[in-house]
Amino acid sequence: MKQRLKFFAIGFLFFLLFVLFSYVVHKDIFTQFDFNTTVRLQDNISRRFDSIFSIFSDIGVFEVSLGVLLIALIFLRKIRGILALGFFGLFHLIELYGKFFVSHPPPPEFMLRTEKIIDFPQFYIRAQNSYPSGHTGRTAFISIIVGLIVWRSKKLSPTQKFIILGFLIFFDVAMFVSRVYLGEHWTTDVVGGAILGASLGILSMIALL
Repeated sequence: MKQRLKFFAIGFLFFLLFVLFSYVVHKDIFTQFDFNTTVRLQDNISRRFDSIFSIFSDIGVFEVSLGVLLIALIFLRKIRGILALGFFGLFHLIELYGKFFVSHPPPPEFMLRTEKIIDFPQFYIRAQNSYPSGHTGRTAFISIIVGLIVWRSKKLSPTQKFIILGFLIFFDVAMFVSRVYLGEHWTTDVVGGAILGASLGILSMIALL
């Protein structure tokens, strides 16, 4: 019970942080910071990485993320994992709300560097606004769940835990950087998506303990 209360408190605080950050983004306080960060990344990273980073665009789509989450929940063998799917769905409802009501247009077309690697027949949200990033939110959501499960596992050795957690951190950083470098999102979109995904991922752990 104490563990569940702890996860609830942390997850709720992260969600409040997301709400506060969303308000700040809506007020366009970080507009110049967003633009400067994208320019710096695109100036300092070789165009040879366009294809590599574009792969993350396909990995982070809804269909792939849902598949990974389902596999993780199947391994847990807990019927309460259905609640985690509920939080995953809630994330997309909040994402949709943000993209419609938080005034934050995406980067201009001339900054876009994404190369289409795989043509997924995915659900599409009209990108009139780009906040928060769905890719980073889904990544943070799943990484939090997998990371906490690995951390609490008694079957894995410390070395195995270190390798898995290290991979998750590397993957998340690459995903977050790719969103900005490819010109698909501003940095604040990425931060907002990550905070939202992390908050709901932590809250999901209440059902998975």
